[in-house]
Amino acid sequence: MQQIINFIIRYKNFLLYLFLMIVSLGFTIQSHSYHQSRFFNSSNWITGNILETSNGVTTYFGLDRENQKLMEENQRLRTLLFNNDRGDTITLDSVQQTYTVATGKVIKNSFAHPRNYITIDKGARDGIKPDMGVITSKGILGIVENTSNNFATVQSILNEKSNINAKIKNTDHFGSLIWDMKRFDVVQLVDIPRLVPLTIGDTIVTGGMSSIFPEGIPIGTIRKFDLNTSKSFYSIDVSLFNDMTNIKNVYIVNNNYREEILELENQTLADDK
Repeated sequence: MQQIINFIIRYKNFLLYLFLMIVSLGFTIQSHSYHQSRFFNSSNWITGNILETSNGVTTYFGLDRENQKLMEENQRLRTLLFNNDRGDTITLDSVQQTYTVATGKVIKNSFAHPRNYITIDKGARDGIKPDMGVITSKGILGIVENTSNNFATVQSILNEKSNINAKIKNTDHFGSLIWDMKRFDVVQLVDIPRLVPLTIGDTIVTGGMSSIFPEGIPIGTIRKFDLNTSKSFYSIDVSLFNDMTNIKNVYIVNNNYREEILELENQTLADDK
C-alpha cells in the first residue's frame, strides 16, 4: 500500500495531467457530434482489427480439423464415383460396391532412389492390405506393398519395379506405366502401338485392366513420344499430375472383389495346364 502511495506522490503531476486530459476529451466528445463520430469510428476500427486478428488465429488452428472434414467428404464422393461408372444410382452402404475408399496421411516419402517407397499412417487395423491402390486428389501414387498394425508402405510409381496398366484417355489403347529412374516428375508409358494417333498434352489415366485401380484415375499428360521402329511401339514420356516431392493426404482404394477375381483367374490357368 505504501508503495502505491509513494508512486502517486512521485508522479502526481503526470497523473493529474492525464486525468484532466481524459476529462477534457470526454467533454469534447460529448459536446461535439463530429468528435463523437470520429471517436466511435476509431473505436470500431480498433475493435474490428482485434476481432479480425483473433478470428484469423482461430481459423489457422482449425485448418487441420477442416482439412480432415474435407478428406472425409472427398472419401465419400470418390467412393460414389468409383462405383458409378455406369451411371447407376447407388448408396454408400450398398453391399454391391466394387470399391471402397479410406483416407490416410504420408509420414515418409522418398523420390530420389531407384526403388522409392512411401509410408502412410494407416495399417492392418484400419483394413489396409497389400495390393491396394493409393491415390491423391490429383492422381495415382502407388500400390500398398506391406502393412503393420498401424502403418503401411507403398511402392511408389517412382520405383523401377512399378508396372501399372494405363491408357490414353477416351480411348481403348492400353499400355504399361513404368519408370526409367531419370526424373521424379516423369514416367513412361510403353507398349502403345504405332498406329495409335498421339498428341503432346494427351491425358493418361489408369486402364482398369488390373484389379487394383478403378479405370480413369488421372496420371499425367504426354510430354513427348518416340517410335521404336523395331518393335512398332511408342515409348511415351508422361508428365505426372502429382508433385511427388510434396505429398500429404492420400486415398487408399480397395477392390472388394479382387480376391475373387484372382482366385477365378488362377483356377482358369490351372485348368489349362
